Amino acid sequence: MMIPDIEAFEERAAIAEYDGGLSRSAAEDLAARQQGFRNREQYWQWLADYVVTRKLP
Repeated sequence: MMIPDIEAFEERAAIAEYDGGLSRSAAEDLAARQQGFRNREQYWQWLADYVVTRKLP
């Protein structure tokens, strides 16, 4: 898996939330799925693990 694109994630989530009327959590789930993750929890956990270990899973 590649390193997630944080800027694209944040932009997509914001658009889905404000223009699409989704809750923030639903918008983040959508943005995470578009980058190949199951949901926002998996996305954020992947990033946290990467920051701590400094290596790709």
